[in-house]
Amino acid sequence: MELKIFKTKKEASLAASKTAALILKKAIKSKGQANFIAATGKSQFEFLKNLIKDPRIDWRKTTMFHLDEYLRLSATHQASFRHYLKERLIDQVHPGKVHLIKGTAKNPQQECQRLNKLIAKKEIDVAFLGVGENGHLAFNDPPADFVTKEPFIMVKLNETNRQQQVKEGWFAKISDVPKQAISMSIKQIMKSENIICLAFGERKSKIVRDCFTKKVSNLYPASILQKHPKADIYLDKEAAALLKK
Repeated sequence: MELKIFKTKKEASLAASKTAALILKKAIKSKGQANFIAATGKSQFEFLKNLIKDPRIDWRKTTMFHLDEYLRLSATHQASFRHYLKERLIDQVHPGKVHLIKGTAKNPQQECQRLNKLIAKKEIDVAFLGVGENGHLAFNDPPADFVTKEPFIMVKLNETNRQQQVKEGWFAKISDVPKQAISMSIKQIMKSENIICLAFGERKSKIVRDCFTKKVSNLYPASILQKHPKADIYLDKEAAALLKK
């Protein structure tokens, strides 16, 4: 793991997008295709906007996997991660294959099994991630499951996570936020050859310190990235404010 600190979110997002583009282009050149995991959230806005501008990425030769999704939330809802990714990535560059999580599936467990079969056949070249205010990675809230080998799992969202969704404006009130989701598991995320993780703003400073300077613990799920040899953590100066120089 390597921490990369920039003065502004804009600078960090641009640098992260350049790294992501290089990884995708290198994979396509060497293997004929690239497999990536796409995240959502405010940390990804500038990053994705910059990434899709690179004209040298042959998106037709990419396969996208979806990191997480709420259960029982319409794909047209503004907070739906399917809606987010279609608007900001899929409909812009049209990846060759897209595997979205069907959060409205009648049987969520069967949906997990469907996704598990799909991703089991793939080597992931790069995963794009963010860090939640409670340290969650994907929707793996603390105490996160560091043990399961299942690629996709059903999870319960804790109060801090659900409150964050309201504070960020995705939902009007806490009762509107779903209590369950389908999430990529920690072990599956860690299988990615490269990881690009972004965290911005003062409100992330405490959890950034806890996840990236303290001992690895499932109470700080993103701390597991300390064990990944090719995880780059992109921070602005506000998010990095509590880190020792």
